[in-house]
Amino acid sequence: MCYAKWPRGHSAVFTGPSAEELNERGRALSDAGDSHGALAAYRAAAKAAPSWSVPWYNLGLEHKYRGEWRESADCNREAVLRDDSDGDAWWNLGIAATALGAWRQAREAWARCGVSIPAGDGPIETNYGLTPIRLAPASRGEVVWCDRIDPARAIIRNIPLPESGRFYGDLVLHDGAPNGTRMRQGSEVPVFDELERLQRSAFRTYVLDVPGSTAAQREMLADLAFESGMAAEDWSQSIVFLCRSCSEGVIHERHDDDLRATRPELAAAAAAINEESLGELIDAWRQRAGYEGRVGWTLVGEDP
Repeated sequence: MCYAKWPRGHSAVFTGPSAEELNERGRALSDAGDSHGALAAYRAAAKAAPSWSVPWYNLGLEHKYRGEWRESADCNREAVLRDDSDGDAWWNLGIAATALGAWRQAREAWARCGVSIPAGDGPIETNYGLTPIRLAPASRGEVVWCDRIDPARAIIRNIPLPESGRFYGDLVLHDGAPNGTRMRQGSEVPVFDELERLQRSAFRTYVLDVPGSTAAQREMLADLAFESGMAAEDWSQSIVFLCRSCSEGVIHERHDDDLRATRPELAAAAAAINEESLGELIDAWRQRAGYEGRVGWTLVGEDP
C-alpha cells in the first residue's frame, strides 16, 4: 500500500487537510476489508486535491485487487500523469495493461520501470527464469514454480494440488510486490502472488496409484514425462506444508520439521492431455523402470 507521496517539482494545494484525511480513511477502510468504502474515500480525496497523484494510485491499487483491470489502468494512468516518477503506479499500470492485452501500454509502463524487454508491439514472451508464484493467496496459498515470461505473467511448471483450481501449463497473472521467499540453487528468490488465471492449459491432472514404487522409479517417471512433453511429480517429496507466516516470510526450518512430521500422505501425480497419452507414458515408464506393480489413476479437477 502506498503512503502519502507528494508530486515532485511542484506544490500540492489542498483546501485544508481533508484530502489527506480522506486518503488515510481510504487506506484504513481498505485494510479493514471495506473495498467499496475505500474507493469512495479515495475518489473524494482525488476530487479534493486534483493535482495529487496518491489517491489515484490508491484507486488503481484497489481496482487491481478487485480484478477490475480497465478501471485500474485508467486510475494508474491518472496517477502517472500527475507524477510521472511514480514507479509503483507505472508498475500497476503495466499489470493492468497486461491483463487487458493492451501491449503497447504495458510495454511503455515496463520501460518506465526500467525493465528490459524484447522489441515489438505484441505480447512479451521472454525468459525471466523459474519463479515461485502463490496461487489463490487469499485462501490456500499453494506456492508453485513457474516460467516467468514477462514482468507480470508466468506459466505453471509444477502440478498444483486439485484444491487450487489450477493446472500444469496454466498462464497466470501475478503481482509485482514480493510476498515471502523460497530457495533456488542456494539463493533466495521472491514469491509473487497470483492475481488471476489468464489462460487454462490443455492439461488435466491425474493422481497416480503406483504401490511399491521407489523414489528413484518415481523420479524416472518425472524425467520421462518431461521428455514426452507432459509432467509427472512425486507430491510426497515435492510438497511441503507451511503455516501462513512461514509461507509469506523466510522459511523457519525447525518449524517446518514439525509440519513435515504431521503432513498427510501424498501421492504421485501426472499432467496429461488425455488418458490415451497418460497410458502411453505409463507403459513406457513401466518398461524403462522395470515396475511390475499395478498402476491406477484418477482424474481430478475441472476439464479444460
